[in-house]
Amino acid sequence: MANGIPVSDGARGRRRTAVLGAVLGGCALVAASTTPAAAHPGHGRDLGYVSLGDSYASGPLIPRQVDADCARSDHNYPSLVAADWQATAFKDVSCGGATTNEMWKPQGTNGPQLDALGRDTDLVTVQIGGNDVGFGSIISTCARLGAQDPTGNPCERSYNASGYDRLALTVLETAPKIGRVLRAVHARAPHARVLLVGYPDLLPDDGSGCFPSVPFAQRDFPYLRDTEKRLNLMLRLVAAWNRAEYVDTYGPTVGHDMCKAPADRWIEPLRPASPAAPAHPNATGEAAMAQAVLDRLDQGRGRG
Repeated sequence: MANGIPVSDGARGRRRTAVLGAVLGGCALVAASTTPAAAHPGHGRDLGYVSLGDSYASGPLIPRQVDADCARSDHNYPSLVAADWQATAFKDVSCGGATTNEMWKPQGTNGPQLDALGRDTDLVTVQIGGNDVGFGSIISTCARLGAQDPTGNPCERSYNASGYDRLALTVLETAPKIGRVLRAVHARAPHARVLLVGYPDLLPDDGSGCFPSVPFAQRDFPYLRDTEKRLNLMLRLVAAWNRAEYVDTYGPTVGHDMCKAPADRWIEPLRPASPAAPAHPNATGEAAMAQAVLDRLDQGRGRG
């Protein structure tokens, strides 16, 4: 045993990590996960739903905030999904700032997120990994460097100064952490349908920039876009390898990134115009992510 994980499982994880490295390093494109949808209660029957995750799931500053410690809104996508599916038992323990570590340990007044699961849980959504990769520090670093060289790519140069892409490596190192979370979810909620939710489109998908509205250097926008795509690709692969379904929230939000006009954007910039945390979905963005989850759920409706 190593960190509570059987050695055979760790060896399997190392092989999967090696495959991930080859795939992510080559910027491969993969089709949607073919993981079969598990049976689920569906509308009109008892449904136990648990939401795990970070601030992209909790919805910081979006009215109405129902948990100040975790910056959790009752209009985040888990709440919208629970309402649409008429969940009879809904637990939302998503919490701003959460990493994969907080699945097992308390975060302020929020207990270990995995403790919300049980054998009677039917549906679990998980959105985690952004803070393990370091979303906050990446944004602050690239904004600071962007002010010094607004037409260049100082952020990309900084993260590649050692001769390799440190952000790509961090994404790769996060993969086994996500896998461990999904295995723990299955162990605690063995009958649940498990959805791993990806991250929405934060920056223009075409690689264009919008300095100084979003204060990254012009040529860093494509680099940061590709980093997020690499993170989402990793999540998709890890979900497929751990009997979970991946929910693509990037594709449905393309064209509504933080560079767009206030009326068109679903992700707020570093100075939000709508109630939301900087570089986070606003209420419309949360609704778009809810629809992506519901669309994925509907793919398996009536099965089993």
